[in-house]
Amino acid sequence: MSQDKLLVPPPLKNDCFALPAGTLWTPVSDALETLKGRLHTCVEQEVVPVTTSLGRILAADVSAVRAHPPQPNSAVDGYGLRHADLLTGAQTLPLVEGRSAAGAPFEGIVPPNHAVRILTGATIPDGIDAVILQEDVTTDGHSIAFHGPLKRGANTRQSGEDVHADETILRKGRKLTPADLGLMAATGIGSVEVYKPLRVAVVSTGDELAEAGADARADQIYDANRPMLLAMVAQFGFEPIDMGRAPDDREALRGYLDEAAIRADVILTSGGASSGDEDHMSALLNETQAMSTWRLALKPGRPLALGVWEGKPVFGLPGNPVAALVCTLIFAKPAMSALAGQGWRLPEPLKVPAAFSKNKKAGRREYLRAKLVEGRVVVFKSEGSGRISGLSWAEGLVELPDEALDVQEGSLVDYYPFSAFGL
Repeated sequence: MSQDKLLVPPPLKNDCFALPAGTLWTPVSDALETLKGRLHTCVEQEVVPVTTSLGRILAADVSAVRAHPPQPNSAVDGYGLRHADLLTGAQTLPLVEGRSAAGAPFEGIVPPNHAVRILTGATIPDGIDAVILQEDVTTDGHSIAFHGPLKRGANTRQSGEDVHADETILRKGRKLTPADLGLMAATGIGSVEVYKPLRVAVVSTGDELAEAGADARADQIYDANRPMLLAMVAQFGFEPIDMGRAPDDREALRGYLDEAAIRADVILTSGGASSGDEDHMSALLNETQAMSTWRLALKPGRPLALGVWEGKPVFGLPGNPVAALVCTLIFAKPAMSALAGQGWRLPEPLKVPAAFSKNKKAGRREYLRAKLVEGRVVVFKSEGSGRISGLSWAEGLVELPDEALDVQEGSLVDYYPFSAFGL
């Protein structure tokens, strides 16, 4: 696609995250449906070589330039024959001079009642429509002896039997894998139209935060969210932009947001998103009339501040690292996938026997840090959202539904490995 045809998507509306009047506690499924219906691709397109396109998201369907295989070829080392010449039982055929090898095809036509030496991947010569394995043949270099019959087309690959020329091989929105690169190269595609990587700015807020490794006052904690979120963004395949730690100062935070809106397509913040005296993030978003606080029926998580700053969506995550990770996986990840051009994508859970018991009350969805042990899912020893060690211990999340549920050992529960989210 030429540069003048590259499309720039429209900005988001300031009210894109607004919930219906009177909404108090938002079920997780309703929140996800709202996001799905209001987000669209926000990144531009570009054309890149196939060889550098790994992990990029297709901006258009991809069609094969030529068939694969491009010509009929042999699937084995052996001898090419004409099916119509073959008999049942023992027989002998003379060999023509020469052979067909990959990249060095036989020149000419093999006459009736003759055979030709052929190697794996070599083009099937004119006059040949079957290949017999060399292990099924004896030869003196001038003739071959074998037992028939042999099926027409035996041990051959037909032109286009894998992919036809002009066939659509990959669809818009696909995140390209190493196998995809091989498929495109095999079908003659040298460059591909993709979306530019989604740029995600990450900001931590709060005077109580100190940088890991630095001296910290007794009343401070180390900033765990920013390195965690930056690493998650990178593993999702997006471009992380580290905006650092913003103090509890409204005008200073305004400057952080202004800079983030210039450098990024999406802004992830943690902390300061509630309605307290020092929750400047929500106050600033309220100033723009682009703030919506979603009180989610979710554990851990609850408040999630959503807004738009200078046309860029802002996800105000809880300051608690456990809640920040869960909200990122459950809400921000599918939203960012939609913004990146990949479309709205939610992982499918595994149904796994529980190695724990729990009596869950109705009213909100719960996510437990978990991992598989010998085919059963175990959960972290504490549900406390302040236990950040449980995030490192876990290999996924157990999702318990909004309804009341009595989980007994052996009950099937929904388990999402972190890999299902791209981690």
